Amino acid sequence: MKKGILLSALVGVVGCLGLLVSQGGEASGTSEKELQGLSKHFKKETMLSEKEFVEPDLVFVDSRNGDELQKLQASSFRSKEDARNVAEKLEAKYDQPMIPARLASDGKLKAGQARVVVDQAALIKELENVTAFQRVIEVPISETAPNATAGAVANIDQTMLGNFITKFDPTVTGRTANIALSAQEINQIILGPGDRFYFNLIVGERTPERGYQKAKEIVNKEYVEGIGGGICQTSSTLYNAIDQAGLGIIELHHHSKQVGYVPKDRDATVSYGGKDFKFLNNKDFPVMIKTIMNRESGTLEIQVKAAAQNVAKS
Repeated sequence: MKKGILLSALVGVVGCLGLLVSQGGEASGTSEKELQGLSKHFKKETMLSEKEFVEPDLVFVDSRNGDELQKLQASSFRSKEDARNVAEKLEAKYDQPMIPARLASDGKLKAGQARVVVDQAALIKELENVTAFQRVIEVPISETAPNATAGAVANIDQTMLGNFITKFDPTVTGRTANIALSAQEINQIILGPGDRFYFNLIVGERTPERGYQKAKEIVNKEYVEGIGGGICQTSSTLYNAIDQAGLGIIELHHHSKQVGYVPKDRDATVSYGGKDFKFLNNKDFPVMIKTIMNRESGTLEIQVKAAAQNVAKS
């Protein structure tokens, strides 16, 4: 607003000077040469004023460490919808799910990946209240590391909190291979208090390059062949084990038709990039997921275990 008033005033002065010049400056006694000089001076002032009002960038910084994330002009988010779009893009770029810790074969704890969350609602509110003199936007980002330490997971294999066994036909080689691969991916995962488990994230994409084979799977109430068919038996066995252990379920989906390896509505269908099975450890102590697969008998057992002393205290 101030910029517009200033420019209008300058333009008006320049116009008056031009009129005086055209009249030869007779009314004021000012020479034509002097008036032309004043006119040029005010035109220069107008150009300088325009440059001074170039819109500055707003710098978006990470609230955790002050690192610069990106720059935008305030005019990029004039409405709540614009602010939401900016927040959603930052959320998509910087959010990441938690990858829990794992107990390696040598007994050592292998660190996972922290859960990172952009607080979209808080960021939108901040964008809606940007002031004229503000130059920095602090993006509210929280980070939660896997809550498991080597000391806390000692003797974690002692007590059974829950377990479940399903059967499969070991002569169906492709399906058996897929169950074995996915079961191995979740074996000895450690969840500290509050830690989350996302099946698709931990098992990963089901591709031939990773060893997954063609096998029958249910799609829209029909059996079709697909890469990775059979892994839903792993996720369903896991669901029943963690449900028995009393862990908190975040996301669960059932198949479009009943499956034969678990009772009705006790299945957990998954699809990479789509439906997922997610849960969290709502206990105040760490738990471990353990898988035991017997190809000869055609059984898959999944156990949820914890240290005896922790269970006794709960």
